[in-house]
Amino acid sequence: MNIRNANLNDLESLYNIETACFPSNQAASINTLSNRLKVFPQHFWLIETNEEIVGFINGMITNNETIKDEMFKNAELNNENGLWQSVFGLAVLPAYQNQGYAGKLLHHLVNVSTQKKLKGIVLTCEEHLIPYYQKFGFVNMGLSASVHGGDVFYDMKRKL
Repeated sequence: MNIRNANLNDLESLYNIETACFPSNQAASINTLSNRLKVFPQHFWLIETNEEIVGFINGMITNNETIKDEMFKNAELNNENGLWQSVFGLAVLPAYQNQGYAGKLLHHLVNVSTQKKLKGIVLTCEEHLIPYYQKFGFVNMGLSASVHGGDVFYDMKRKL
């Protein structure tokens, strides 16, 4: 297993993972992923095994303690002086799920965010994923104002 920052050369693989893991109403477009890689590649990590990209985690730095819907589409809202690392997507190819890859990416994100002395990490998730994120120290902050893709989400926060 290898974790590294993603770059534009990885775009097609990342898009394939995105569309395999998220329903079409939630999945980021290839243009959105490209913009994220251009604006905040230092906050976009992927995990490889046997030289195959099998998953990724990404999100901008923000001063918001919750994720706002406009953040998903506008990478320019990244604020390198912000206090919170957001998570827009944690995705692992279905064939590699339940093997610890997502957990490795989350641990990596926590370590990097701690080293950068950020205040914490914020994300949104569907209700069935709340217990998963709680295992990594995230606290359910309740129903999210985010209606990304027309779905119901919960705000999760991990203070560092």
